[in-house]
Amino acid sequence: MAPTPDAFAPWTHTRLAALNAQFEPRSPKVVLDWAADTFGDDLVQGTGFGPSGIVIMHMLADLQPGTTVFYLDTDLLFPETYELKDELAETVDVDVTRVHGGLSLEEQAQQEGEELWNQNPDRCCHLRKVKPLKNFLEDKRAWITGLRRDQSPSRADAPILKWEPQCSVLKINPLAPWTRKQVWRYLFDHDLPYNPKHDQGYPSLGCVPCTEPVDDADGYSRDGRWSDSDKTECGLHTS
Repeated sequence: MAPTPDAFAPWTHTRLAALNAQFEPRSPKVVLDWAADTFGDDLVQGTGFGPSGIVIMHMLADLQPGTTVFYLDTDLLFPETYELKDELAETVDVDVTRVHGGLSLEEQAQQEGEELWNQNPDRCCHLRKVKPLKNFLEDKRAWITGLRRDQSPSRADAPILKWEPQCSVLKINPLAPWTRKQVWRYLFDHDLPYNPKHDQGYPSLGCVPCTEPVDDADGYSRDGRWSDSDKTECGLHTS
């Protein structure tokens, strides 16, 4: 049985450790059901419409229809990502919400220089992802992500629940224990759409200038991102 919801209790290390231990062997739906009961309309999911995010969207539509599912529109996403977003918005019972920092690419070029993603990718990610995320989550209490431990070495110890200090929300990673195989099995079992770029050698899809196909289909799910640098994260999951 899931823990009794208590939206006002502090998220202490001890409490989170106990909840994580209880949720670790349970299904992601148990985690999401608890989150929906605990946070209600203050619960949001963030996604780039990757396989994990789509699985969570589908589960949420069943547990709490109309949940806000937001994406960070950097103006640099693949055309296929925008098309998939439209398809999911029409077919899955969630509220797909665009989050944008308000800074156009032209304005960014004037203020920061041309192709900032090449000159200073961390700064570009901060302006187009991290800052808009913080602004959006200011009045929220819980943020669901599709983060999984098998996606990269930097995510190998990701807990299911974690207090996120940079945004002052509880971060919920319901698929943290799942493998890529489990995610794709769920997609196929439920006949869910996915980005066709995944069939073209792209295990992960972010912004067009910072994402490349890879040759090793058995590598990490985050391979192909910022492949010309030591950068591995955009800054959303680094606290």
